Amino acid sequence: MASQWVYNFGEGEADGGADMKNLLGGKGANLAQMARIGLPVPPGFTLTTEVCTYWNEEGQSYPAELLGQVRTALALVETRAGQKFGDADNPLLVSVRSGARASMPGMMDTVLNLGLNDRTVQGLAKRSGDRRFAFDSYRRFIQMYSDVVLGIDLAHFEKLLDRAKRRRGVQSDCDLLEADLEKLVTAYKAKVVDELDILFPEDPQEQLWGAIGAVFGSWMNQRAKTYRRLNDIPASWGTAVNVQAMVFGNMGEDCATGVAFTRNPANGVNEFYGEFLLNAQGEDVVAGIRTPQDLTIAARRIHNSELPSLEEAMPAIYQELLDVRRRLEEHFKDMQDIEFTIQAGKLYMLQTRTGKRTTQAALKVAVDLANEGFISHSEAIMRLKPESLDQVLHPTLDPKALKRIVAKGLPASPGAASGKVVFNASEAERLG
Repeated sequence: MASQWVYNFGEGEADGGADMKNLLGGKGANLAQMARIGLPVPPGFTLTTEVCTYWNEEGQSYPAELLGQVRTALALVETRAGQKFGDADNPLLVSVRSGARASMPGMMDTVLNLGLNDRTVQGLAKRSGDRRFAFDSYRRFIQMYSDVVLGIDLAHFEKLLDRAKRRRGVQSDCDLLEADLEKLVTAYKAKVVDELDILFPEDPQEQLWGAIGAVFGSWMNQRAKTYRRLNDIPASWGTAVNVQAMVFGNMGEDCATGVAFTRNPANGVNEFYGEFLLNAQGEDVVAGIRTPQDLTIAARRIHNSELPSLEEAMPAIYQELLDVRRRLEEHFKDMQDIEFTIQAGKLYMLQTRTGKRTTQAALKVAVDLANEGFISHSEAIMRLKPESLDQVLHPTLDPKALKRIVAKGLPASPGAASGKVVFNASEAERLG
């Protein structure tokens, strides 16, 4: 009997579930589980961690059955999405993301909007009724694919983007016009020729397998190797690859994308904590290109932000997201870290995982979950790692002390420290 290398999910059904993280990776297992409990998950499929192991051990080749299984799975996604991959009139676009069994945020690679080319972009423009959106998606895809798959330095494309904004006299990508984005697509493709002396791939199947190989390859990139070494993650585990129908947060003002924790990861307080961007794609939230907006009115007031919260901008969607928050905590019995997209006023869930938190937050979350009846008191104790208690012993700033604030940011480690400021890991390592 042939091995099963591909697992489907979508429309309330899934081949796998949350108990299959070793095989499907954390992202794939949780996507399957969210689909099973009826949350709005775009259809897709997962290539297992065993494919990654095979790929690395067999000279970057694939099992003989994989091509046929991927074709079958892709056809199911087409049926569920009502679109066809590579079709000029009604194209299915997909994302290709990594998903190891242990969470490795930001360590491996992602490609969005895959399937776009000079033909399908016209179909996307016609179907969406928004030519600007279509070419914005296309230029994002070329930039991401060229970086992740073709290995071209992202700075080349950032320079071209900055030049386009200067010519238009705007600060934000959102203010570029349709004509600007069409020119950027041409400039990006010319840059690929300049750097590699090859044409940017137009065949969606070539794009797909290029992205799958790049994600498997990113398991062995230096960022991932260092993260695994620091977190005691064996290289033999491998990563899964998730291929999922695209939903778009950048189609207009009734679209958005965001990230959230079901509780505050800094202090453990039972409050919805996160941020979003209107008319944006996922990478915009974490890239620092635009100022994110708060999810709640309370958070907006704390941050003295004039930008409307999701609770104000899209109250119905916010209430739906609150229900998703409740259902995820009831199901997984722990604080969750989620990603979501809103397309044309409809909510889609793209990820859930156990949320990373400070030791202070871990203590409070464990106690609260026990008191709320989600877990037993003994399980609450076992959820605390003894070595993590060291975090609460780090020196901190006296909250009552007078301070002259020169900058603000999000803390990535506990306690207070002093020293020189550097802006990349290599420079920090060089300075010791």
